[in-house]
Amino acid sequence: MTRLLSRRLLPLGFIFLASGVATAVVGPFLGMFLSTEVHASPLQVTVFLIAAALSGVTMSHVIGRFSDRRPIRRTLLIAAALAGCAGAGLTSVVRDYWLLLALTVTATAIAGSLYPQSFAYARQVLQSESPARAAMGISTLRTVFSIAWVGGPPLAAMLLDVADFRYVYGTAAVLYLVAALITTRWLPAIEAPAPPPKGTQGDFKPPRSMYVIIAGFTLLTTTMVLGVQVMSLYVSTELHGTVGDAGLVLGLCAALEIPLMLGFGALSTRIPVRRLILLGAVCAVGYQALAATAQSVWMLAGAQVLNAMFIAANSGLGISYVQDMIPLHPGRATTMFTNTFPIGQILAAPLFGLAQQYDYRLAYVLSLVLAVLGLILLLVARPPHRTVASPLPEVPAEQA
Repeated sequence: MTRLLSRRLLPLGFIFLASGVATAVVGPFLGMFLSTEVHASPLQVTVFLIAAALSGVTMSHVIGRFSDRRPIRRTLLIAAALAGCAGAGLTSVVRDYWLLLALTVTATAIAGSLYPQSFAYARQVLQSESPARAAMGISTLRTVFSIAWVGGPPLAAMLLDVADFRYVYGTAAVLYLVAALITTRWLPAIEAPAPPPKGTQGDFKPPRSMYVIIAGFTLLTTTMVLGVQVMSLYVSTELHGTVGDAGLVLGLCAALEIPLMLGFGALSTRIPVRRLILLGAVCAVGYQALAATAQSVWMLAGAQVLNAMFIAANSGLGISYVQDMIPLHPGRATTMFTNTFPIGQILAAPLFGLAQQYDYRLAYVLSLVLAVLGLILLLVARPPHRTVASPLPEVPAEQA
């Protein structure tokens, strides 16, 4: 069983690595690309970023609902990867703002579904082969995506030093194509999740408590996004450090996240996932409190231990936690969780503006308030008891 599981999850790991690097080489430099290459105005950049986030949320939601009704998840993975290849490839040569916006709300938005659909595929495989290790498997795959983000931005910076954005987006296009080829060659098709028995409504639609939990995750994710956005300005203006110091602090957090994600994944086989999620939320509150009162760069750097614990628990185990609530709808559940990030980006934008207007320490004060509210929501909203215990269908043999 372990060998069979490895044969199915190992290709997924490479898909996460390829698609993760593809997003990591373009994401951090999108604003620079729009400003310097497209010559977009500040208003156009704002509209572009909001449209990108909203279209990604909408497309992933629609695809997520559809993916749980038919045995087409593998096909959707291939389509999303090819859409990413087309979108990045065209972006490497197109410099018209409106054409780029059209590409973003179509091809790039479809490509965004590759991330949640990959987790949904992994969930079905793990649930059929090794249910006890589902949370650990999901957390491990999330770690691969984190590794991709450790290497992606430096790779993009190197390409920009020696070339230009054509090579950055061209690299992303090639990586998406690699993901499509891996899916086509090595991932077998799987059946759609089995429908629940008649008379059981728990798995037909998400329970009300799930929406409260998603709201809690959204607030916590907003603090994570806002903290990254404001870090360099906070360090340089309020803590009298340098941009290089901010980079070191962010790099320290990223380095700590990876082993912590693996550690939380291992703990999930012994400790209920909800307890680990709540521990992560408590760490978020502690981190924001320390960041808001930090008087030196080193104090902020030391607080990254708590920040990394929060991110490892929230991002590594959050997907499994939400998937467990509607186990027969892994696509919809995964999409609901992953959509908290683009929604968090939208919510963080006006808070960043407030911090610019007053002082950057205010960003962490606001994040502290959001973290406390997020923790409260996760505490009061208990996940429903499973009413349907039927296993997911077995994964069929690999197709030629």
